[in-house]
Amino acid sequence: MLVLVFLSMPGLAGQGDELVREPLEIRSASGVHRFDVEVADTPQARSFGLMHRQHLAPDAGMLFDFREDREVAFWMKNTLISLDMLFIDRTGRIAHIAADTVPLSEDLVPSRAVVRFVLEIPGGTSAALGIAPGDMATSATIKAAAAE
Repeated sequence: MLVLVFLSMPGLAGQGDELVREPLEIRSASGVHRFDVEVADTPQARSFGLMHRQHLAPDAGMLFDFREDREVAFWMKNTLISLDMLFIDRTGRIAHIAADTVPLSEDLVPSRAVVRFVLEIPGGTSAALGIAPGDMATSATIKAAAAE
């Protein structure tokens, strides 16, 4: 079953809502890469995502937790900056990367695998850091899901 996550549903989560932040690391052949991520783990937070933001720090991102394993798809409507979308399974393994997504596009970006998480980071970051499918991501949220 394919579940669509539309990130352009205004009014579901306000821009001023504070999300929990946590450190996230990705271990790849090129080293350990550290990010400070916001955790979007409610339907409202996932719906709003990174819409309308004009900047995202190079080491920042948003971790979407779907609280179950499933295929997902995103779109970039109302998202002003290019993103890399890292589709991550329950164990933290990166299953697929959609690199350099097109701002404001309504084209669907599918996970191409059953995942629990999606990590959005600035477009081009995965290639610049040598992050690839098969690499491992870890954070408190991912560790908790792996232990379920």
